[in-house]
Amino acid sequence: MSKVQQLEREVERLSPQDFDELASWIEARRQKAWTDQMERDSAGGKLDLLFEEADAERAAGTLHDWPPREK
Repeated sequence: MSKVQQLEREVERLSPQDFDELASWIEARRQKAWTDQMERDSAGGKLDLLFEEADAERAAGTLHDWPPREK
């Protein structure tokens, strides 16, 4: 049995309160990992093309909010 399968079995035994606490912890960890990755990508220049495209659209007056604002 894999470690993930063992963890799945343990999670199934959690109380609803403990499950919610674990789910919150996992989501916070995923968000931090995503933020850290975006910061590394930005610092490494991987997002420069997107910034340049946004600057060009802003200069041309074609840059729009995302998601679009409801009127």
